[in-house]
Amino acid sequence: MTARSTEVREIPYASYGAAGEAPYGVPYEELYARVHAEAYGPLGDEARAWLDAARAAAADRSPGWELRFAEAGRHCAAPDAARVLLLAAARPAADTVTRLYRQGSAAERRAVLLALPHLDPAPAEGVPLVEDALRANDTLLVAAALGPYAARHLPPHAWRHAVLKCLFTGVPLAGVAGLEGRARGDGELARMLTAFAAERTAAGRPVPEDLHRALTLTEEL
Repeated sequence: MTARSTEVREIPYASYGAAGEAPYGVPYEELYARVHAEAYGPLGDEARAWLDAARAAAADRSPGWELRFAEAGRHCAAPDAARVLLLAAARPAADTVTRLYRQGSAAERRAVLLALPHLDPAPAEGVPLVEDALRANDTLLVAAALGPYAARHLPPHAWRHAVLKCLFTGVPLAGVAGLEGRARGDGELARMLTAFAAERTAAGRPVPEDLHRALTLTEEL
């Protein structure tokens, strides 16, 4: 079978509105370009050839592309980005995305979460993966879960608690996509942040600096 070009299939941005604009002004073309640069930047010729072949196999959904997804850490210096490129090339069905997440290693689950903005599964299929990651004690999973997909689809109650979990576990709020847009004017989030700060103060614990930044955002209109 002749390998098909991957250039068109790997940029699934058409469904995100005018000019591929994502929520809160994040262009998905730019997001994809960053991932591509991260994946390929540190690679030598041999690793670059491996990733090219793996992307072509994923785009054709050839037998074994999922194995290459799992093996990316052996060949690529930035395996998270490489795995995102493979998923973006394959555009797997939602049940496959769920299986790769549920059965994958922590690194593979993280890559699935990072790929959600590029795959854009329906909320009924993608949000449960985000919610599962937010229940984990792995702060890298938590951080990966709170990308542009969560900014767009995570319900308000769950999103507010995700912000609190970041503060509690030390995940920087700078990595929470859409924070400014979703926190702005959110009175309920302000109430939760104020209560959390009071609890920390009463227990003699420092209040995270990020909390003050988030609280300031809630006061903006």
